[in-house]
Amino acid sequence: MRERTLKLVVTFPSTTAAMAMEKHCKAGGAPGRLIPVPREITAGCGMAWMARREDRPALERVVGDHAVPVQGWYELLL
Repeated sequence: MRERTLKLVVTFPSTTAAMAMEKHCKAGGAPGRLIPVPREITAGCGMAWMARREDRPALERVVGDHAVPVQGWYELLL
């Protein structure tokens, strides 16, 4: 079984916002990937962006530069 580690999870108010995050992160080489929203979190849509905790500054730049609407930032053991 894979060891659980503390991850950064970003949630979005809509699927469109989650897809925009994926598009901009992939285009800019920002780390992470789309995942289903973990059951510990309630979100507006069923998708979230997961990355390492230390990648938060890069992801905050993507969100700010492209005005991606974010519902919440979480740190979870995944």
